[in-house]
Amino acid sequence: MIAIKRLTTADADFAARLETLLAFESAQDDAVEATVTAILADVRQRGDAALIEYTARFDRIAVHSAGELELAPDEMQQALARLPEKQRTALTAAAERIRSYHLRQPLQSWHYEEEEGPLRGTLLGQKITPLERVGLYVPGGKASYPSSVLMNAIPARVAGVEELIMVVPTPAGERNPMVLAAAALAGVDRVFTIGGAQAVAALAYGTQTVPKVDKIVGPGNAYVAAAKRRVFGIVGIDMLAGPSEILIISDGLASPDWLAMDLFSQAEHDELAQPILISPNAEHLDQVAEALARLLPSMPRRQIIRSALENRGALILVRDLAEACRIANRIAPEHLELALANAEDWLTHIRHAGAIFLGPFTSESLGDYCAGPNHVLPTSGSARFSSPLGVYDFQKRSSLIRVSGSGAHALGEIAATLAYGEGLAAHARSAEYRQQQDQDQLTCSSVDQL
Repeated sequence: MIAIKRLTTADADFAARLETLLAFESAQDDAVEATVTAILADVRQRGDAALIEYTARFDRIAVHSAGELELAPDEMQQALARLPEKQRTALTAAAERIRSYHLRQPLQSWHYEEEEGPLRGTLLGQKITPLERVGLYVPGGKASYPSSVLMNAIPARVAGVEELIMVVPTPAGERNPMVLAAAALAGVDRVFTIGGAQAVAALAYGTQTVPKVDKIVGPGNAYVAAAKRRVFGIVGIDMLAGPSEILIISDGLASPDWLAMDLFSQAEHDELAQPILISPNAEHLDQVAEALARLLPSMPRRQIIRSALENRGALILVRDLAEACRIANRIAPEHLELALANAEDWLTHIRHAGAIFLGPFTSESLGDYCAGPNHVLPTSGSARFSSPLGVYDFQKRSSLIRVSGSGAHALGEIAATLAYGEGLAAHARSAEYRQQQDQDQLTCSSVDQL
């Protein structure tokens, strides 16, 4: 049997036990932090020379120049062409669905003009501009995820990013052809075979060979996560992701085997992953527990799955589905499956979740690969205030303000009054000077295109 926790909301200590279950602090290993700090400083100072040394040390690849770490432009297309047909077809289908979904997301520039009174002609709006250059970090070697290449690169392309730089470690020269094929499908421009904190440093600061980017996205190990945390502010980052999470609310009608495997799908990522099932049906929870024990021996990553289930997993018995939704909102999970016969009816009860999977046939794994929405999702409760990766993460917004002479007079009085109240005389006089101008002396042209 699996020693997974069983919680019941009717118990007096339920709230405390739930908080203990959810408690998670990202490990801030002092040795990792010290190593990352040193690597970032070294790459920032020595550039290519440091990259060459770290690549030789960590990836066992010796090169004479950093230029040798960049793949030839046609290597990605060659990898795509050489894939087995079934893999190429699946990868292409996933890319098309992800692109189709994200094409519906772009934010548009907008503006409006005030048409009456002294503020007539005042224009206010927002100009949307894509980032110029984005860096995509991709794990290398055996821990390679072509799906993550698609999920990170395609929305960047849809957003209009001009250049996409991918870094991927290739330990001992091991290259994953599906990763390179995914890069070809997603429109990656350049690929460097570097990884770890040194790759993050190269993207953040730029070297003689690797260009500096505006934002770094993509998953990585503890060193990569620590490096991204430290360079945030110099460049943008996607998010600081924690262990994978899945929460399933079931009415008891779905197959226990289906739900067990859904819990496994996230538990196999990491011993600290969090798989939780909530149901008002006690017998159903027992059936899922039996399925977990029966199916676990067949799983290649069964030791990792068992650790996740026993460390941070739970089966929670609730009074009804409304209570289940309240608990889900408290947890704000990365993945939320509503394995319910009438799932859409309960959607209005859900406020906090990274991705919501409706109905018993909608497994979380479809969202990971090919449904269309992005699988880069907020974790550790951050779904309360953040969203899945999307086109909007690769765009920035500039405010637009234009006022006429009469508008400067009308708004200037308001601004000056508030500025004097804050003790900022220069602000006030800046507004007052324009109040003194002949309102017909200056004219402003209209904004025809943003």
